[in-house]
Amino acid sequence: MITAPATLNVNEKKEIIRVLLIEDDEDDYLLTKALVSVKENASIKLDWVDSYDRALTAIDKDQHDVYLVDYRLGHYTGIDLIQEAFQMGCRAPMILLTGQDDLTVDQSALELGAADYLVKGRIDAQLLGRSIRYALRQASVLAELAQKENKYRTLFERSIDAIFVANDEMRFQDANSSVERLLGYSRDELIHLNPARLFADLNQLRNLRFNVREHGQIKDFETTLIHRNGRKRICQISVWAVEDVIGHPEWYQGIVRDITDQKRAQQDLILAEKLSMTGKIARSIAHEVRNPLTNLSLALEQLKDELDTDSEFITMFTDIIERNVDRIGQLITEMLNSSKPRDLDRKKQDFNPVVRETIQLISDRIKLKRMRLETQFSTDDCSALLDRDQVKTALLNILVNAVEAMEEGKGVLIVRTGCTDNNRVYVEVSDNGEGISESVRQRLFDPFFTGKSGGMGLGLTATQNIINSHKGSIEVESQEGKGTTFRLYFPR
Repeated sequence: MITAPATLNVNEKKEIIRVLLIEDDEDDYLLTKALVSVKENASIKLDWVDSYDRALTAIDKDQHDVYLVDYRLGHYTGIDLIQEAFQMGCRAPMILLTGQDDLTVDQSALELGAADYLVKGRIDAQLLGRSIRYALRQASVLAELAQKENKYRTLFERSIDAIFVANDEMRFQDANSSVERLLGYSRDELIHLNPARLFADLNQLRNLRFNVREHGQIKDFETTLIHRNGRKRICQISVWAVEDVIGHPEWYQGIVRDITDQKRAQQDLILAEKLSMTGKIARSIAHEVRNPLTNLSLALEQLKDELDTDSEFITMFTDIIERNVDRIGQLITEMLNSSKPRDLDRKKQDFNPVVRETIQLISDRIKLKRMRLETQFSTDDCSALLDRDQVKTALLNILVNAVEAMEEGKGVLIVRTGCTDNNRVYVEVSDNGEGISESVRQRLFDPFFTGKSGGMGLGLTATQNIINSHKGSIEVESQEGKGTTFRLYFPR
């Protein structure tokens, strides 16, 4: 493979311009030699080869700055030679010499990369010298542009940030590999893709288009994008217009940053603070309530000894008091357990059997309510460091809620397991219940928040606490009237 020849710096003069004439007619060579022998072309050194094959050999040696190529070369043409030279890697400028004006030939030569074309009968010393020097300067400029383009293309392709080029409709014109990884589509697929498919909320796409057209740019526009596999990612998009010479937007360049993990970390921090506060409240309540509750229990036992236990009404009332004393004690214990950090006994184990055992705990309830259970367990290695009992407790809370959210005789519970690209295992629980509103979804894991009559609102708080103790995460998607999906993630 030939490397690019040394090019002339436009700011410096080169003492000798090495030119190779490729011409099978010796008379034409002598005429050309005479033209470069004049004083104004003294810096040009002319060499000559008389055949197509010798020309390729000379080009392969890469010893010339410019090539003058005759159109007629035996069985071949100068265009054939130019094409093959470029395939060999030659980047030196080539000037085609034609015997007569032929627009088709001239156009073909320029399309293949010829720097210029000259009609033999109209060439003089001044025109030939100027054409050679112009071709050399042009090659130098093109080489510099190619070098800059390659540098910025490398930055574009290798950038960790997802960078794209789009039109004013936000349709992709180009995208780097980070965009492909973020959205799951290849570059060609993105170019032909309707951007509406990428936005969870179409109003967000409309707002993005409006702001970009109105202001020429937008910074850190937060929206939810949908990966090819259906997963949603929270992203920040910055877009700015690239203007033409008269100041009109010609195309748009943008950067997409995935902030899903950052958002999740913020939510986890807020939840941790809530759990911490809940724990303080729970310990304070436990201290303030358990002491009088103990006294109440002891007094009840003493009162039972003093009262007529043969009386049906006295026994009924003392039993009511005793049951509610026990219930209050149980609620305080649950409140403490839901908010305090978990001491885990984590062991490496297969995630699938843990999920199967948990499903078995609610199988009777599913059968009694005449609901359908569908399972799909990953065949990949889903081993992870888990506290088996704690994970079962967390998952059981989700499964029970899913069953209770569905209508008897019509419910369909779907449970899937799998592994993600970022080294996590997950279980996905989907129901076809009534779903929940966005305002309720955002409060699901708040302590004491519940939609059930008689519930304490600590089940999902305890689930979140267990997952946090495993350094995992939980996602919830829901549509009112269509159902809810929970995903529990655990690091491997």
